[in-house]
Amino acid sequence: MLSYPSIDPILFQIGPLAIRWYSLSYLAGICIGWWLLRRRAASWTRVEVIDDIIFYIVLGIVIGGRLGSVLFYQSEALWADPLMVLRVWEGGMSFHGGFAGVIVALWWGVRKHQLSFIQLADQVALVTPIGLGLGRLANFINGELWGRPTDAWYGMVFPHVDALARHPSQLYQAFLEGLVLFVALNVYARWRPPAFALSGAFVLGYGCFRFLVEFVREPDRHLSFILSDWVTMGQILSLPMIAAGLAMMVWAYRR
Repeated sequence: MLSYPSIDPILFQIGPLAIRWYSLSYLAGICIGWWLLRRRAASWTRVEVIDDIIFYIVLGIVIGGRLGSVLFYQSEALWADPLMVLRVWEGGMSFHGGFAGVIVALWWGVRKHQLSFIQLADQVALVTPIGLGLGRLANFINGELWGRPTDAWYGMVFPHVDALARHPSQLYQAFLEGLVLFVALNVYARWRPPAFALSGAFVLGYGCFRFLVEFVREPDRHLSFILSDWVTMGQILSLPMIAAGLAMMVWAYRR
């Protein structure tokens, strides 16, 4: 078995100001995605438009991710303490909530700058896996979102959890949702698929990868299993994404 390396989640601290790997992962993902979108902007819009839309996307990620986390995974605690939604420093971000927030951000950017929603969504889909992969690596550094017990040789002991060897599911997700999805989408883009197919491929790919990893990921601390003893909230939320991704790709090719 492997042993969790116990990396300090704080990169450095100056007085009360602490710079955490988790926040840097968000910043790095946004900056890299911003840079890539600016490089490709000449073929479909102005660079200044990208700068403005990135601002809305950041708001969508933070607000949607936080709201999704408390609504999907901490709804009972939210009723008891509604102000908890504002305490972002306590942690808790949901991909599915952030995804919804980004959709709203893209819609707002499209209305403001008179762009094509489909074209903008395809461009954003190509760079999004970068942030997802970095975020999962930050989850690993934080020692959170660990996997279920396993007797495989690559099982990892998280001492702050218990003495059991567990799946390092954060690394599985970083590899699949980050590296594999990024490479697959950018290779697919070279085949010049029809408009909206890239967005559909992203939604389908993430939904499938998340659904599969949930089989070895420990359910979030706020929840037990949703159905029987194996269906999790992450899988329930991923099923509509899988269906939507398939529908988007079929529509794109038929169109």
